[in-house]
Amino acid sequence: MEFETTQFITPMKAWERIGNSTEREQQGNSEATLFADIFRNVVDQVYTTAQDVENKQYLLSTGQLDDVHSLPIAEAKASLSLDILISLRNKALESYNELMKINM
Repeated sequence: MEFETTQFITPMKAWERIGNSTEREQQGNSEATLFADIFRNVVDQVYTTAQDVENKQYLLSTGQLDDVHSLPIAEAKASLSLDILISLRNKALESYNELMKINM
């Protein structure tokens, strides 16, 4: 059985000195792109797991599913991926709201 790697988890980086504004803008753009990639990967994972569940349900209903235990496993994976997406969305909204509270 082959395990899927979690590509959306990245190790923490050490703090760097504050550079000029162009360096900060470039870093901000790369971080925004990183977040967009993470969010896109999680959404894609939700779609993939939902399609897998639908396929296994179809196979079970037509009598073509050999291993019946794979359907509950697929449903658990789909549920977990949806929970991760919801948690990511909630954290992003919390972060946005905290940024809005900061006085400029």
